[in-house]
Amino acid sequence: MASSTTATPATWAVETTMFRALAVLRVVVLAFSIAVNVAKWDGLARPTVAALALVLMVAWTGFTTWAYDEPRRRRAPLLVADLLVAVVLVLLTRVVQSDAQLADNMSTLPSFWVMAVVLAWGLHWHWVGGLVAATVMSLADVTIRTEITQTNVGNIFLLMIGGPVIGYTTGRLKEMADARDRAERSAAAAAERARLARVVHDGVLQVLSLVQRRGLELGGEAADLGRLAGDQEVALRALVQQGESSFGTSGDLARSLSSLQSRTVTVSVPGSSVILPSAVVEEVTSVVRACLSNVAVHVGADAPAWVLLEEVGTSVIVTVRDEGPGIPSGRLDQARAEGRLGVSESICGRVEDLGGTAKLVTAPGEGTEWELTFPKSPTGRRAG
Repeated sequence: MASSTTATPATWAVETTMFRALAVLRVVVLAFSIAVNVAKWDGLARPTVAALALVLMVAWTGFTTWAYDEPRRRRAPLLVADLLVAVVLVLLTRVVQSDAQLADNMSTLPSFWVMAVVLAWGLHWHWVGGLVAATVMSLADVTIRTEITQTNVGNIFLLMIGGPVIGYTTGRLKEMADARDRAERSAAAAAERARLARVVHDGVLQVLSLVQRRGLELGGEAADLGRLAGDQEVALRALVQQGESSFGTSGDLARSLSSLQSRTVTVSVPGSSVILPSAVVEEVTSVVRACLSNVAVHVGADAPAWVLLEEVGTSVIVTVRDEGPGIPSGRLDQARAEGRLGVSESICGRVEDLGGTAKLVTAPGEGTEWELTFPKSPTGRRAG
């Protein structure tokens, strides 16, 4: 039986708080059970067995109070043992009570003490756990009865309702705590991202702008350095602007690809947003960036390249093209055989992971064109 909520620090904190409250309840119902048994002590058939059973209840209450307080001990063996102890104590009722007491349908030996285990199962395994534990305890209670009375039915009803309700409520509290924890982490990350963006804007971007301006003024190799600084300034500025609105479960692929625009790269996107899961947007952008990196390395730093984004039916198509010398036939297979997996992993592997296809159109002297096709709802190994 698995918990319906993923275990996180926030959910463990909720569960620990609930178990500590349950520890107090165990002590209260233990005192009540002892008082009930003392009141009918003279009529017991085997008072010695009853005394040993009460000692066991006291010892087990102390043990479970300690055991349930630590999340790593809060596992199936402990919960099952807790349930078995309660069942055994209920069944001992036929041994310790006299025939007259059994005929009068008096409360069981542990009395309301058994409710603690039902609630424990509910706290850890939510409504399903509460229902299972309540059913087991109800069946144990029924087996010792000579007849079923309205009082017995009422007690069983309370167990069958209480366990699942407490379990369901605990599950919801865990979900709320986990959601709050995620929201707080996102807010903290957004604040830090905004702070870093300000630092970048006030420092790095200004330096890059200065290098670009001074390099172009000096000319020669300094001009090349200035152009590179200008390209990096454009890319970094777009990244900062994108990061300010990148939090959430979805992102705009058109906006992300537009950040790759530079002096040598022309990006064409639809007039409207192309919304996809954030992880997919990041991965597709990385694939396009890898394609452009190949252009810079194999064609030249000043070689022009074009990126085109299209929406066609249920697919998104990204085309990356250059006018370089092209790739000779068999060159990619040779590179893969030599252990150089740049294209196969950085481009083809990522596309396949998203459930897409990568089509290469190239020939010597005719440039290179990558046509990358992705489904709008990716089903690949690392999608979403």
